[in-house]
Amino acid sequence: MIIARSPLRISLGGGGTDLPSYYRQHTGYVIAAAINKYVYITLHETFTQNLSVRYSKMEVVQETSEIQHPIVREALVMMDLPRPSLDIASMADVPAGTGLGSSGSFSTALLRGLHTYKRIFISPQRLARKACEIEIDILKEPVGKQDQYIAACGGITEFTFHPNEDVEVVPLRLSSDTLASLEEDLLLFYTGATRSSSDILIDQNVKTLGGDEDMIANLHCMKQLGYESKKALERGDMEAFAELMNVHWERKRWRSRGMSSSEIDDCYALARRNGALGGKLIGAGGGGFLMFYAKDKPRLRAAMRCAKLQEMRFHFDFQGTTIVAQS
Repeated sequence: MIIARSPLRISLGGGGTDLPSYYRQHTGYVIAAAINKYVYITLHETFTQNLSVRYSKMEVVQETSEIQHPIVREALVMMDLPRPSLDIASMADVPAGTGLGSSGSFSTALLRGLHTYKRIFISPQRLARKACEIEIDILKEPVGKQDQYIAACGGITEFTFHPNEDVEVVPLRLSSDTLASLEEDLLLFYTGATRSSSDILIDQNVKTLGGDEDMIANLHCMKQLGYESKKALERGDMEAFAELMNVHWERKRWRSRGMSSSEIDDCYALARRNGALGGKLIGAGGGGFLMFYAKDKPRLRAAMRCAKLQEMRFHFDFQGTTIVAQS
């Protein structure tokens, strides 16, 4: 029995610039943080000559090529396991489609577990590269690279995505006071809506690849906001960071009509009137979690309860994708 665990994430700056359609021309930059909410993958070798895969569905097949789940199928192909006698199951602390990077966490946890099963060491950055290869290069999903990299590496980390596919991974240099402030004063609230990010990201990809000047200018701005967010965090200026979150959200909303909704906009405005210094919707948009930075937390929590939004408390994860049990 092998149990692999991979953290989910929140984005702190530069989101959207990690897509190949942008970084292969302009270089991307993202700050992300891993949190202690996880995707778990269990692998158990069986005595039966079949492969069982359990997620939101149940599959029992004879060969890897018959698997319907695309990430599981391609991961087994990549690991050269055409007919494994395995039971593979996934669980998660948070539903998929909530903007916390669950697909990247799933991919990295699965690959980490399979490497352990084959007794092969893999570094965090190589793990992230392999996960990106499956999702972006093989499956052609319209996703970026931040989810796989922050899941694999953990921490509060800046990533620079170069046109030649190199990725620089550098932990942010935060004081203990700043780290404590982020953990205490960043609050996540579930909007109650899940969504597929594909339509929003496809639209961004098409416009970026087509040279849409407004879209490219917007992404340039997002990258600059990422750089400014890093500076604010590293000097411990939390009010500046909170204001940058607001600017980030306004620029992000512009990218797609599906990015927000009247309900999300109303909740955001309510939070701003009740103690939130800054905030944004996590992920590609359309649903999931609203994140706010607030000093008057009791007031904000009371307002969000009245709006029927559920809080999810968290801490940061500094381990990244890891094996938590093996027997």
